Amino acid sequence: MKTTTARFALALSLAAMTAFPILAQRGDDANRRSKNGRAEGTAGGARLTVEYGRPSVNGRDNWGALVPYGKVWRTGADEATTVAVDRDVLVEGQRLPAGTCSLFTIPGEKSWTVIFNKAAQQWGAFDYDAGEDALRVEVAPRAHDHVEAFEIAIEGDTIVRRWAELEIPVRLAAAG
Repeated sequence: MKTTTARFALALSLAAMTAFPILAQRGDDANRRSKNGRAEGTAGGARLTVEYGRPSVNGRDNWGALVPYGKVWRTGADEATTVAVDRDVLVEGQRLPAGTCSLFTIPGEKSWTVIFNKAAQQWGAFDYDAGEDALRVEVAPRAHDHVEAFEIAIEGDTIVRRWAELEIPVRLAAAG
């Protein structure tokens, strides 16, 4: 009887974490330099919630300096950025299962690796473990007008990250 109850409680907890992305919310940002950001919408037939920290450029040289090329970046500030989807989707043509994951990137001059990692609750990329990756895709950055505070938007079937003079689009589609 205890085993059945424990299994039920575990299953209920896992279901709640998948179904309710609000459980993964970021901490209070009242005393933070990088305020919290949140993007919600529908892309690829799925309901999405993205939560992230919003660092500012502050006159810094971002790409290749503050955020080095070829190294895993938390894709924002403070806690790792999280992406929650309520159903399986295709990200750049590859399947990403429903649930909440952390979002990392490896910036490059011509191509960026976008990483969806199963360990959603992380501080930065300090404990990033590639063995927990659910999906990796390659995308091309594009030039964009200057954006001072890092932002993520859901535009149509695309998640777009913008900061400094770049935007990084990631296309989603229904996982039929």
